Amino acid sequence: MKAAARHLAQSDPVMRRLVKAHGPCPIAPKPELTPFQSLVRAIAHQQLNGTAAETILGRFRALFPGRSFPKPDAVLAASETSLRSAGFSRAKVAAIRDLARKTLEGVVPGARAIERLDDEAIVERLTAVRGVGRWTVEMLLIFKLGRADVLPADDFGVRNGFRIAYRLKDLPKPKALREHGERWRPYRSAAAWYLWRAADGLKKT
Repeated sequence: MKAAARHLAQSDPVMRRLVKAHGPCPIAPKPELTPFQSLVRAIAHQQLNGTAAETILGRFRALFPGRSFPKPDAVLAASETSLRSAGFSRAKVAAIRDLARKTLEGVVPGARAIERLDDEAIVERLTAVRGVGRWTVEMLLIFKLGRADVLPADDFGVRNGFRIAYRLKDLPKPKALREHGERWRPYRSAAAWYLWRAADGLKKT
């Protein structure tokens, strides 16, 4: 992502400072996970810390011996009681079962098919799944697919990083953040990564 760092540094003096502090953005595609697997993981992580979510995911995978990760049809065949025993709430079980159903129906595309869709088409299709909102899909676009021009303007960390980096008193509104972010195209995903680093820097002080 050296091109992203170069573009951001040239287009925005505050980004220039963040690029100098943190170096090139390391975001890259992660093809080892299918969209189904990525979204199951995202649902598991909702409203939980990482350790708790990974523990639940480990129990979930253990329900399906012989596979590193269950297929959608196996998830649908499992009882709600069984899925709940892994530690999922009723709402998350409903979301995961709906995800499995929509994957089998083709609403959720497979790994190859999703690569052919543009960002907004992916958002439209995946937000049809119960419990999956725009933010969750934006995280998939950035961290699973490695899409270069996604700005999650509703993300608290991005907004807080912007507030810190640009020395604002209040959090920016998502609309204002999007307007400012026009200068970061076509590398808004990298810009979001630098804003997360700005927010992380405050936590460490």
